[in-house]
Amino acid sequence: MRTVHSLIAGSATDAASFDVVRAPFDGRELARVAVAGEAEVERAIAAAFAARAALRDWPRHARAAVLQRTADGLRQRAEDFARNLALEAGKPLSFARAEVARAAVTFEVAAGEARTFGGDEVPLDLEPRGEGRLGFTLRVPRGVVAAISPFNFPLNLVAHKLAPAFAVGAPVILKPAPQSPLTAFALAELLLENGLPPAALSVVHCPPATAERLVRDERVAVLSFTGSDTVGWRLKSLAGRKAVILELGGNAPCVVDETVAWERALPSIVLASFAYAGQVCVKAQRILVHRSRFDAFLAAFVSAARALPCGDPLDERTVVGPMIEEKHVERVLAWIAEARAAGATVHCGGTRAGQLVHPAVLTGVPDSAHVWCDEVFGPVAIVEPFDDFSAALERCNSSRYGLQAGLFTADLSRALLAARTLEFGGVIVNDTSSFRIDSMPYGGSKHSGLGREGLRSAMEELTEPRTVVLRPAP
Repeated sequence: MRTVHSLIAGSATDAASFDVVRAPFDGRELARVAVAGEAEVERAIAAAFAARAALRDWPRHARAAVLQRTADGLRQRAEDFARNLALEAGKPLSFARAEVARAAVTFEVAAGEARTFGGDEVPLDLEPRGEGRLGFTLRVPRGVVAAISPFNFPLNLVAHKLAPAFAVGAPVILKPAPQSPLTAFALAELLLENGLPPAALSVVHCPPATAERLVRDERVAVLSFTGSDTVGWRLKSLAGRKAVILELGGNAPCVVDETVAWERALPSIVLASFAYAGQVCVKAQRILVHRSRFDAFLAAFVSAARALPCGDPLDERTVVGPMIEEKHVERVLAWIAEARAAGATVHCGGTRAGQLVHPAVLTGVPDSAHVWCDEVFGPVAIVEPFDDFSAALERCNSSRYGLQAGLFTADLSRALLAARTLEFGGVIVNDTSSFRIDSMPYGGSKHSGLGREGLRSAMEELTEPRTVVLRPAP
């Protein structure tokens, strides 16, 4: 079993204790990972803070070259990264390969943005005293970035923290998810191999109490967190004056009206509901179908859910793999039981085999049930009928979350109404809530987040404008 050490300013550092990372599917031991303590975190902060000026002046062409070489390296080692993802995160191999491909695009787009991202001219001669002066803005990195990433996309969501930071010249201290840290360390090694200045990156595997040092320390200028809304908003309350970017959870709706051929939409809705055991923050959780199509849609949806291949993530056919931890299996099953006790019908699934939960389809779920009002983050989907389109949009909004929503309609006026009405960071028309292109602005409203990721959007969050006014010498 291999050993992975903390990475402090590009250098491997030993530790007094280690955690064992296990595969969620079969429990096999994958690696020992050094546990960073207060001393290691302090060294990481001090090194990043000392490096911030040099990294700010790191030439654009050099930043872009490192990012592009990293994208190329991911493509060259795609199968290794994909298999590691499948092992440590339980992600089915086909989806793991897709994540590696997306991460390569993330770094490639960041390389392009690094070359062109900048400020704007500010017209000053709007009044006489501004005549003869030239005004413009520079985009200046805010400083050290503390990045905390989740288990479910151990490569691409880490890429969405690192790539924009390096594109603007900011140092990063990364705390990867405790369940799946190995891919983050492998990505860090790839970046360093491809010319990343060692002082630009530290990677620390540490318990939450130790990680809070990153959140509280005033030398850290930006906190970028992806995870649950409960943890995210708590960390914001501890962050003091630093800038905070939160990409949090959701319980995404998907509306299917009577104007579309629902049969064509069904396959994508099934995958959005259950792929990777539903451990995706924009998974389709609440599916609202026009009553005239409801019975036929429900029957086909249940049949498709039952037919999904479940099991070993290394099996090429698998769509639904294991959940990441036993405690989440127990939570999902408890929420299904709660909904059933409150009068819901469970049409299929909701049973377990080890850490695998078979896809569950529910109807008649009360709005107060956890599976309706909270983020299930598991292979559970609710299907309910609606009669009035505007009322369906109101029901979508009846949630504290607002990350992304999906809508299937052939009526342009309804699509425009949804775009204006839905209180979500993204409204996806004629596709599911899980659609994302990595360059697009991505983030939530209400409890679902603060700020936006997506390369250029994240670069704007990680920098601040500096206004410069030039006046000819007298």
